[in-house]
Amino acid sequence: MAHPLGLAALTVLELAPPDMVTCAADSGFDCMGLRLLPATPEEVQHPMVGDTPLVRETERRLRDTGVRCFDIEIFRLKPDTKVADFRAALDTGARFGCREALVAGNDSDEARLTANFAAFCDLARPYGIGINLEPMPWTDCRDFAQGLRIVTAADRDNGGVLIDPLHFDRGGSNPAEIARAPRSRLRYMQLCDAPAERPTDTKGLLFQARAERLMPGDGGLDLVGMLRGVPADIPVSLEIPMATLTRTVAAVERTKQMLIKARQLLAKV
Repeated sequence: MAHPLGLAALTVLELAPPDMVTCAADSGFDCMGLRLLPATPEEVQHPMVGDTPLVRETERRLRDTGVRCFDIEIFRLKPDTKVADFRAALDTGARFGCREALVAGNDSDEARLTANFAAFCDLARPYGIGINLEPMPWTDCRDFAQGLRIVTAADRDNGGVLIDPLHFDRGGSNPAEIARAPRSRLRYMQLCDAPAERPTDTKGLLFQARAERLMPGDGGLDLVGMLRGVPADIPVSLEIPMATLTRTVAAVERTKQMLIKARQLLAKV
């Protein structure tokens, strides 16, 4: 079975959300993701929660192009998080027809992080939305094993752990871990590439992750090994920010190249 291919918001973050939809359609993607909540205070803030003009225009583009909104992001579980505060964003995501939400674990108390993850899953269940914890080596959920432990302990049927190849590798995880994970916990994954050599500090990790990744097959990550471990039909979201290339190559041209390389890689799996 073929993986549906999606365009992640971070890949084309220079675009406003409605233009992300148009870019995904023009490039030939099956689906796409929207960033409703910014990842950092420095990021451009778009009014993407509630009945705003931008939400209405994004909804119109989705309807007119036929591209599906697959996932929404980014929800951070912190020590002071009140999960109920995410309801408005889930309302908007459901309006777009999204099926999954991306979560970062920013709480060093694993028991509390697990409880909040479970509560978020419960909040999202009536919307038909899955909640996916993304391990990142600079967060309090650092690697795949810890992410799977938290999701398993939460014990919610709409809870999953999200594999981002860059974070998976930089966190020291091995593709063999994926094959041992329950299939039900792998709801979708991301795809990118990067040099085999790992950055030596957090600053380097963050810069590479947020600004300078590589297209599939252009780096040294074991993407084939990772893909062989996941279910053959789960969606794959291309999250490939390339800040330097963005200065000279338009979004549609970049994402078309990424899609070609992703399909070439998947043909090897």
